[in-house]
Amino acid sequence: MFDYAERQRRLSERLESEGVDALFLAPSADLEYLTGVERQVPNFGEASYAHGWVTGAFFRPHRDPVFLFPRMFVAFDLREQPDGEVVVVSETDDGTAIFERVAGGIDGSGTVAVGDRAWAEATLHLGEAVGFERLRAGSRLVNELRRVKSDEELAAIGRAIETVQRAMAAVGPLVVPGATMVELVEAVEHELRAAGSRCPSFTTHIFTGLGDEDFDSGRATGHEPIPAGTSVMFDFGGVVDGYCSDFGRTVYCGEPPQDYLDTYEVMLAAQEGGRAAARPGVPAREVNAACRAPIEEAGLGEHFRHRMGHGIGMDVHERPFLSTEDETPLEAGMTFTDEPSIIIPGRYGLRIEDIIVVAEGGGRKLNSYPAALAANV
Repeated sequence: MFDYAERQRRLSERLESEGVDALFLAPSADLEYLTGVERQVPNFGEASYAHGWVTGAFFRPHRDPVFLFPRMFVAFDLREQPDGEVVVVSETDDGTAIFERVAGGIDGSGTVAVGDRAWAEATLHLGEAVGFERLRAGSRLVNELRRVKSDEELAAIGRAIETVQRAMAAVGPLVVPGATMVELVEAVEHELRAAGSRCPSFTTHIFTGLGDEDFDSGRATGHEPIPAGTSVMFDFGGVVDGYCSDFGRTVYCGEPPQDYLDTYEVMLAAQEGGRAAARPGVPAREVNAACRAPIEEAGLGEHFRHRMGHGIGMDVHERPFLSTEDETPLEAGMTFTDEPSIIIPGRYGLRIEDIIVVAEGGGRKLNSYPAALAANV
């Protein structure tokens, strides 16, 4: 499905250009992007194996990667044998010696980069093997390769988007008096899996506001039934073929008042402003400002409490960010969320979220789900 050899070739060019003799990556979006070695679904507690810290791969310019895997990882978690040398570390092996032997084979005197998902233990042993003065952070090297998406990647994101759209269509009508946030989360995640998502791309969040008394799936209020006249915000995502979606809509339980409808239109104008500004060459912070402008002009700026969006792909949150501090010039093919919200304490909250791809003439929306307010009367 994806051309891993071509991705590794591009990485080799990047390593050479920056004087990097080797890059070590633990299981991560970066490693999966380069090799197809699938990440595990995150656990609340850490699942660990003997010598688990060695898990990962060394990449050197124009050479096949060298993988180190604990035996248990190979037996239970490795779906397909990756291309390259595979070193299996059994429980009774000297994992430190094996890791340092492989690391000691790194040629040259340049820097050795380490991905940000590597265990501290792996980083310390790597420093002992090659010299701590040679180490540098390495995830940026791969992140910058991942930012512009190919047609195959956009298709995978599209499949992840389809899972959330099908889930929203099924669960939206359940927002009625007496429903709870926890029940809605359970329904969303059931529908996500039924639609083909491997898992949620992040913790599903369904809520009415940010205050202690608001209904929130992550708090005790998530178990309390909602009354008529409640605005319910959805924030959830799916995963298909290693790529994420991140999606949001608002459903009003009852007949919405006019001031609420007016605010919803302001939010839609903000989303459209951000989309239209997402053109090649425009700094990320300016795209964020274009999204904020309609909300600020309506006097509601203090209630838009976050950024317009973030990069998305194999990680649900990727750099660059559409945020006030990010100066990155956008490139055609970059993918971002477009997710304005207006949350007014003591009154109501509303949000919307779609994924756009940067293009000449403005961002192209990848979602097809209706943006119009859903009200269950």
